[in-house]
Amino acid sequence: MTSTPATPVTPSRRTPRHPLPHRAAAAGLASFGDHLRTWRQQRHLSQLELADEADISTRHVSFMETGRTNPSRDMVLRLCERLAIPLRERNALLVAAGYAPMYRERALDDPALAAARQAVELVLKGHEPCPAIALDRCWNVVAANRAAQALLAAHVSPELLAPPVNVFRLSLHPQGLASRIANLAQWRHHLFERLRQQIQATADPALLALQAELLEYPTPDESAPLVMEGEMLGVVMPFCFKSVHGMLSLISTTTIFGTPVDVTLQELAVESFFPADAFTAEVLRKMAQQYGAG
Repeated sequence: MTSTPATPVTPSRRTPRHPLPHRAAAAGLASFGDHLRTWRQQRHLSQLELADEADISTRHVSFMETGRTNPSRDMVLRLCERLAIPLRERNALLVAAGYAPMYRERALDDPALAAARQAVELVLKGHEPCPAIALDRCWNVVAANRAAQALLAAHVSPELLAPPVNVFRLSLHPQGLASRIANLAQWRHHLFERLRQQIQATADPALLALQAELLEYPTPDESAPLVMEGEMLGVVMPFCFKSVHGMLSLISTTTIFGTPVDVTLQELAVESFFPADAFTAEVLRKMAQQYGAG
């Protein structure tokens, strides 16, 4: 690993100003049948369609949902696979069915994940002088390279930089970056669409709470176009930022890390920003010289 790794955001030991709730404890009391029905409906499948996907009878699906049949461990895993349920939620279904969780969840700074942490730091460092940040499932920053820190430090209220730093909140909060994002209407639409898709995939209450909070923030001029020049739908998103150096034009991409055995790594993502024009590239290079990354 290089001698100048990305700087992690240290978890706060106090209650954050904007805490995001973990999955409600009451959810653990739901029966397996309740979980199965919820996920089947979330995926817009009928009992017949799920039965066909899992190669079992509709009667079997019905009996599991009503609690008349207890599924085997293999059946739980088969249904989770067919329903594309995230690893965190697969554990919940296993527990609800009376089995031990299968997928471990450890903090990224856990010694067992040292190799993964080193890989993330190398990825972030490799993006310099371009900004890059590593994010958890709730879009909280777990690590950031120096380019990202330098870009944000001079433009954001210190209160919003207290851990856990949430990039959605940071982008849209009036005391965050909102006033400096030239294409705020477009960027806001982009963030809400990503959040909607993630909620659809995971049904995570923490994300629902974040969505509700963001909807309370002031909205930009809705007459602004939601699709702008430079946008490549589904690939990259332009991010026009009014910095102290002038207007920076960046494009944003997201990289997802995945593993079949660890919840934390499956939920980890790296958000990277690249210059969309020569001026922005030059500003990033000059900023890198100031913090010694050049």
